[in-house]
Amino acid sequence: MRPESSSRSTSSGRQSRHRVVAVLVGGLLLMLVVGVVASRRGNPAPSNPVSGVGVAPDGGAPLRGARAGGRALAAAEDEAVEAAPRYDATTCWRELERFNDGVSLETFREWAAPLLASRDPLVRMYLKERLTELIGGDAGKAREVLEWTREAGPKEFKVFAMALKDSDAVHLPEVSRRILELGLDVELSPERRAGVLSALDTQKQLSPEALSKLSDFAKDPASGEAGWAAARTIARVMKNDYGRTANAGPYLDSLLTIGTQSLDEHVRYMALSTPMETAPVLDARATDGYAKVLTTEGSPDARGAAAHNLALSEDRTKVLDTFTRAFEPEQDVCVRWALFRFSARAAGREALPVMAKMALIDPRFQPLYQDFERIYASGVVDFERVWNALADQDPLGCLHHD
Repeated sequence: MRPESSSRSTSSGRQSRHRVVAVLVGGLLLMLVVGVVASRRGNPAPSNPVSGVGVAPDGGAPLRGARAGGRALAAAEDEAVEAAPRYDATTCWRELERFNDGVSLETFREWAAPLLASRDPLVRMYLKERLTELIGGDAGKAREVLEWTREAGPKEFKVFAMALKDSDAVHLPEVSRRILELGLDVELSPERRAGVLSALDTQKQLSPEALSKLSDFAKDPASGEAGWAAARTIARVMKNDYGRTANAGPYLDSLLTIGTQSLDEHVRYMALSTPMETAPVLDARATDGYAKVLTTEGSPDARGAAAHNLALSEDRTKVLDTFTRAFEPEQDVCVRWALFRFSARAAGREALPVMAKMALIDPRFQPLYQDFERIYASGVVDFERVWNALADQDPLGCLHHD
């Protein structure tokens, strides 16, 4: 869901926050009880608005049996939880509203710290959305949060990176350039660079310069996990841009380059498989590129992905010829299954002669060919309907490879 701008009206802001607050009440109620137990052990209550939510005055007796071993301690803790004061939802609601209304970018990290310690994914979701609101469309605030990611702990880092990705400010050129620079910074760990680069996933498009830098970085053998993330970012922005312009050409070129030149098999597979989600129509250059992958790529999964992409080429005749030549030397049955079924996707009923030849080469495909032939004879032509009409969509146990 697209986050709302920080400049929205107070009324609409409260409605947005209340939707998130509602799902947090249950988790925060548990935090209240835990807070009571902690306070009864003599732990000082933190001073910010969240850590003080619902903490009862300390007046209870010391826990009995706390020194008598693990079992006695567990039993005593259970008793303390049972004896703790109960808080209704309105208590949590008021305190969370106080966080909503009082928190600023300057106080966010301090106030959010005890909530992050809860390990509750709903809490992290709320914090991410609230920080996205605080950033809004302000480039300065976005750059400040980006700097936080340098030394933030793992939980903080994830919230900061996701909030940046969903903010309006991330689309400002000065912000996206700075994210790219930090993501390519060799002083950061590969894992942190990967997380920073993921903040670019929501871009509407990538400039030729940004695309070139990400492509070169993804091909670098030293990029590791961050190179994998760079290829994924290219693919995700391609989907965004293709939805607006119906032009995936520059992105496909970059992904093909990564998919054929990277020395890391995981990076190659990411680059070769991600176009399947966007499903762009391949031009002659992209068709040639993916056809080459079928004969040069060592990973069966990547060869299967290339067959999937080729099924959407604008040159059906060339695709069928490519699949025919690739089928016999192919040793992996799952890649053969990809070549077989994607022939039907590429050319529909016209692919039946090619599929019949494949079934002669590999008898395991004869009953599958008969199934396709029967369905086409019934008048079904749309590939999705043909696929759904198959007696068995995973006859060779290969779908986990797709």
